Amino acid sequence: MLDTEPIVGNISVEKIYPGGSDPHCFDWQEAWYPVHYVEDLDKSKPTPLTVLGKDIVIWWDRQAKSWKIFLDQCPHRLAPLSEGRINNDGLLECPYHGWSFSGDGSCQRIPQQPIGGTAETSLRACAVLLPTSERQGLLFVYVGNPENAAKTTVPIIEPLEESPDGWVVINTFRDVPYDALTLLENILDPSHVAFTHHQTVGNRANATALGLEVIESGKHGFKGIWQQGIKPGQSGELSTTFVAPCLMWHDINSERGRILTVVYATPIRKGECRLFARFPFKFPSKLPGLFIKLRPRWYYHIGQNGVLEDDQIFLHYQERYLAAKGGSPNFAKAFYLPTKADSFVFELHQWVNQYNAEPFPGESLPPILPKNKLLERYNSHTRNCASCRAALAKIQQLRFWCGTIAVVALISTPILAFLFHTTSLLLVVIETLTPLTFGIAWLGLSRLQKQFYDGRPIPLRNLPEQN
Repeated sequence: MLDTEPIVGNISVEKIYPGGSDPHCFDWQEAWYPVHYVEDLDKSKPTPLTVLGKDIVIWWDRQAKSWKIFLDQCPHRLAPLSEGRINNDGLLECPYHGWSFSGDGSCQRIPQQPIGGTAETSLRACAVLLPTSERQGLLFVYVGNPENAAKTTVPIIEPLEESPDGWVVINTFRDVPYDALTLLENILDPSHVAFTHHQTVGNRANATALGLEVIESGKHGFKGIWQQGIKPGQSGELSTTFVAPCLMWHDINSERGRILTVVYATPIRKGECRLFARFPFKFPSKLPGLFIKLRPRWYYHIGQNGVLEDDQIFLHYQERYLAAKGGSPNFAKAFYLPTKADSFVFELHQWVNQYNAEPFPGESLPPILPKNKLLERYNSHTRNCASCRAALAKIQQLRFWCGTIAVVALISTPILAFLFHTTSLLLVVIETLTPLTFGIAWLGLSRLQKQFYDGRPIPLRNLPEQN
C-alpha cells in the first residue's frame, strides 16, 4: 500500500508502510522506532541505547543543530563511541584513541597519524550514520536499509495530527524486562485493567463482559472496536488501533471528552524493550487540562511506574511459559481464549504467525530475573529522564539539609540550655519541635527518594482491603 507525501515544492516521495516489500513477511528491521523523548536528551554528552540488538549512540551535533545517531562502534578498533565525549569542537570523540567524527559520520581527526596524513578521508574511517526523524516530541531511528528510510512512514499518533488543537499529553517511558510483543499483547487487552491495576487505575468492581471486534486487519496492523467500555455504562466511540510493528492506541471518545492510551514498544533485545506511554486528553472544558498541567512531570512518572509494576513480574514469567509451550505459533493451544475480551490478543498472535513477524527469530529468552531486579526503577527510567533526574537531585539536597538541621538541633539542645540557664516554655517548644519537624521531613523525603530507585514489593491490589 502506497501514499504520496509532499516534501519540497513539487518534489514528492512515495511513502511505503514498514515491514519490507515481501507481502507474506514482516521485517522488523525495515521500520522506524522511537528511541527517546527529545526533552529528556542531554546535549552535552552521548546517550547509548540498543534497538533490535544493535547498539547505537545518540548525540547532539552543534554544527547542524540536530540529533544524530551512529552505530555505537568506532571504525578504528570498535570501541563504543557512547563511552566518549562531545569535544570542544562539537565532534563526537572516541574514548580509545581520540578519533573524532562530525554529524555526517566522516572522521575529522586521527591524532596518531603524522602531519600531512590523510587516513581520515577513507570511507573506512567513517562512523555509521543511521537515519533519524523527530515527530510529535520523539526521536526516531531507522535501523534497516537506509535507502528505504525516507520512503517508509514514521509511526505517529494519527488523532493528534488530525485534530492537533486542545490536547494535553502526559508522557512517560521505561525499559521493561519482557519482549515488545509481550508488552503489546498486554496493552491490547483492556479487560485486565480492573484486576491487575486494582487500586491504581482500575477497580475490580468495574469488571464486565467486554465485546471486542476486529474490523480491519493486514500486514500493517489492525483496527478494532469495543461494544462496551471497561467501566459499566461507559459509552461513546471506543476503538483500538495497532500500527505494526510497535505502536498501538486505545481511543475513548465520548461527550465527557476524548482520552487516548498510546504505547510504543521499541525492541531492545530478546526479553527487553523500551516502552513509551503517552496519554493525550481533550476535554470540553479547559479546567481538567489545567489541573493536569499543574502537576510536575516527575510526579506522574512515579505513579505510572507503579502502574507498570502491577504487570511487570507476571509478564516476565508469562512470556517464558508461552515460549516453553511453542510461542506464538502455538498460542491457540497454549492460551484458552473463550471470550471476545481476548479478540485483540488473538489478532496480534495471528499477525505474528501470518507474517512471520518475530522480532528475534530463533533467539531464546535470557534467564529469569530476581524480583528486586524486576522492580528496579533507577536504571530503567530515572537516569534517562530529565525530569526525574532533576527532581531526585533536589530531593537528595533537601533530605541532606533536613537531616543536618535535625541532628544539629538535637545536639545543641543541652548546650543551649546550659548557656542560657532557662526553662522558658517557648525555648522548650522550639528545642522539641525543630528536630522533630526536620526529622519527619527527612523521613518523608527518604521515602520519596526510594521511589526513584525501586518499586513496591507488594502491588496495591494484593494489600488487605479495609472494610
